[in-house]
Amino acid sequence: MKKFTIGYSPCPNDTFIFYALAERKIEIPFELDVLLADVEMLNRRAGQGALDISKISVNAALSIMDKYWLLRSGGAMGRGCGPVIVARRPARLRDLREATIATPGDLTTASLLLRLEGTHRGRRAPMQFDRIIPAVLAGEVDAGVIIHEGRWTYQAYGLHMVLDLGRWWEEQTGLVLPLGAIAIRRDLGGEIAGVVEEKIRESLLYARKHPDLPWPYMVRHAQEMTPEVIRLHIDTFVNEFSINAGPEGEKALRSLLEAACAMEKRPFPALELFWS
Repeated sequence: MKKFTIGYSPCPNDTFIFYALAERKIEIPFELDVLLADVEMLNRRAGQGALDISKISVNAALSIMDKYWLLRSGGAMGRGCGPVIVARRPARLRDLREATIATPGDLTTASLLLRLEGTHRGRRAPMQFDRIIPAVLAGEVDAGVIIHEGRWTYQAYGLHMVLDLGRWWEEQTGLVLPLGAIAIRRDLGGEIAGVVEEKIRESLLYARKHPDLPWPYMVRHAQEMTPEVIRLHIDTFVNEFSINAGPEGEKALRSLLEAACAMEKRPFPALELFWS
């Protein structure tokens, strides 16, 4: 039986989706060596070609397209799910034009959206996502782009929203926001890519059918979160686009990557994004 390396984050949306695969609750014609890691680490591991299958930030797709296809299941996209910029005091983004803003990594979609919005001209300080709120509170940075549970917890720390970058994207484009996707090595071939895509979809549907079963697995990897925040994760980031990105999701993903290429004044890669 073939064995593949797979990476995804410890965030509840990923552990919910991949629970049945990781715990072999569904039949799969391969073995998996699972790595759970921060998404920016996964972006960099995929950039090195070190993982057969990996969750990545959509922004990172441009740097790995020569090695990886994207799958249509298992990703994170939707409305009302984007990163937000927060600061210690009420401010507008133009007030922070020259400020230092923390981001969860240069390859993350959050960092890309900050650049695409265009107002900020100061220094970006990449750091692991769970360091951003403490860094803002300590005054190490002037503001931070927060993702994951930070969307729901920043107010408890007395922080103020500067801009919802997801809402900005939706208002500018009318499209859903593609945050993350599942990538698979091109050299594994289309047949394997198709099987993996279907098994990820089957794993998600299993978790939906048996929502109590993934709970211990999710909690074990998300120990800092309350049950309410874990549920918000699932409700916000696991949706119909996670089952199948479909034409709407594919259009949004391509539009975001085309916007990134236009901003950087480089041509869009002449490669198919998806395995078929």
